Amino acid sequence: MVAIPSPVERGDPAYEVVWAAPVPPANEPVPIADGIFWLRLSLPFKLDHINLWLLDDGDSWTLVDTGYADARTTAVWDGLLAGGTLLGKPLGRILATHFHPDHLGQAGRLCRAFGLPLLMTRTEWLTGRMLQLDTSEEFVAAGLAQDRRAGLSAELIQKRRDRGNAYRPGVTPVPASIEILEAGDELAAAGTGWRVLVGRGHSPEMVTLYSAERGILIGADQLLPRITPVVGLWPTSPERDPLGAFVRSIAQYEELPEELLVLPSHERPYRGLRPRLAQLRAHHRARLEETAALCRRPATAAEVMAGLFTKELDLHQVGFALAETLAHLVALEREGRVVRRTRADGVDLWEARGG
Repeated sequence: MVAIPSPVERGDPAYEVVWAAPVPPANEPVPIADGIFWLRLSLPFKLDHINLWLLDDGDSWTLVDTGYADARTTAVWDGLLAGGTLLGKPLGRILATHFHPDHLGQAGRLCRAFGLPLLMTRTEWLTGRMLQLDTSEEFVAAGLAQDRRAGLSAELIQKRRDRGNAYRPGVTPVPASIEILEAGDELAAAGTGWRVLVGRGHSPEMVTLYSAERGILIGADQLLPRITPVVGLWPTSPERDPLGAFVRSIAQYEELPEELLVLPSHERPYRGLRPRLAQLRAHHRARLEETAALCRRPATAAEVMAGLFTKELDLHQVGFALAETLAHLVALEREGRVVRRTRADGVDLWEARGG
């Protein structure tokens, strides 16, 4: 994930995060609510951490998300689970909110080591398992085709090609079977019931968990407090409208009570979900206007990306930034505000209507 600038980060006074807890020590489970522990693990990226949640089921834990499959995180888990228990109890099941490697990365290893079931939505599991297994040239070719159509430089295209399947190193082998979760399912954990609310746009079928009794929402990456989740268009589904899916899916959270405690996957627990949802909508409206303005003259996606993301991006972030840019261009195209045509060299040009 890359931190995408948003109006609040530019000083918009209309939204202010109400933090509900201080940052805990790394790698140490700490209580955040009755029967719920917060475990903050490191990530090897600029967004340098992820929040996991341990739900106390009496004689075992439900673990929500697992961390990235790098040596540091593996060592942390080996230490936490020395002797087969965590805070005196074994893991009972693992729930991965979505397929991204910081969430699913360690799931396969932990499920196999302790004989645990993995709970996911079908689409998230299929996507993660497919990406983890895919060593085909077609996978690389799909990425190359998107990069060329976007007008990236030959040097950058080559660097991205040389990375190959960048997903695979971040996950242990994804289990061959799961317990499927669907929108509306009820799950018992931490002494209460949780309803599955499915978020879309950042990933295809992300699990978020709402406890009406406790007034708590495990928001995963869908409902981050300050940075906006990456809403991107990827080579595996180049004509989707992920931004439209994201905006439509957040409407369900606007119906929830005002003073929920939101447990996000990054940064800290917070309150004030409705103002945050309004700010997310405003952010994407503003980004659409910025994107349209950058298309007053015919522009490649790479040129639009450079206008939207003015800070220097590393190779990891370029993929997110390009996917975000394409998502906004496609949304504008679907609204009839920009048109796309392809140059003789195969590069797409985007131009605002009447521009």
